[in-house]
Amino acid sequence: MLELSILGFLAEEPLHGYELKERIKALSGHVRPVSDGALYPAIARLIKAGKLDEHTEPGASAAPRRTLSLTDAGRADLLERLRRPKPVEISDQVRFNTVLTFLRHLPDRQEQAAVLRRRLEFLDAPTSFFYDEGRPVRAEEAADLFREGMLRVARATGEAERTWLEEAVERLSRAEPADSPATGP
Repeated sequence: MLELSILGFLAEEPLHGYELKERIKALSGHVRPVSDGALYPAIARLIKAGKLDEHTEPGASAAPRRTLSLTDAGRADLLERLRRPKPVEISDQVRFNTVLTFLRHLPDRQEQAAVLRRRLEFLDAPTSFFYDEGRPVRAEEAADLFREGMLRVARATGEAERTWLEEAVERLSRAEPADSPATGP
């Protein structure tokens, strides 16, 4: 997900490493903080793979700063990652939010809708945090107040997400103007 975030943010504009780190931190830092020990080696791998360009420019009052930008190979990799997210990127909420953050860069509306349908399929599968004899426990059956709360919140969140996903798939299918980097948020 770190590489997807790097590619996605650089698809929007060239950035210095620190600016890139701040954007990634704003996206998921409270849940999965990014360290320099993870970010800079990932950047180096992407540069070595020809997916990022790096050039140095003078710093305002400090050492020179490295500016990173996406190459054509990096853009192709980003689009492929968005077309075919890994199963964990569909099932894990934080990872799926990262995919959603950059899905607008995928130019084909049907491919965008296909990713959303995969998330819908995941949400429609019976699941729970807790099981009784192999059967998912519903909020009404929870053993205590706190587990009941977890299950009720998860159910409400899941229902809200399902509603949005269904509406988004419908909009994409109707060829209704979608938000894009040039036209919306």
